[in-house]
Amino acid sequence: MQPHYIIRKPLLTEKSTLGMEEGQYVFEVDRRASKTDIKDAVERAYGVSVTGVNTQLRKGKSKRTKFGYVMEGKTKKATVRVKEGQVIELF
Repeated sequence: MQPHYIIRKPLLTEKSTLGMEEGQYVFEVDRRASKTDIKDAVERAYGVSVTGVNTQLRKGKSKRTKFGYVMEGKTKKATVRVKEGQVIELF
C-alpha cells in the first residue's frame, strides 16, 4: 500500500509541536493500518528510521446541528518516534 493512503495528515497541536523537539511526530492515519504499516509508510515517505510507534483510536463526537445530532467518524492517531538526530520536515 502506498504511504499516502496510510498517512492522512500530520496533527499539529501545541503538545505535538513540543514533541517534535524530542523526535516524536503525530499523524492521523487510516483506521485499518497496523503499527508495522505505519512504520513502513513513514520510513518510505520521509526517509527516516522509525524506532517506535504508538497508536490511539479516537471516538467520534456527536455534534448538534439544525436537523438533529450527527456523529463524527472515528479516527486513529499515531505517535511516531524517529532515530535520534533525524528530523521530519513538515513545512
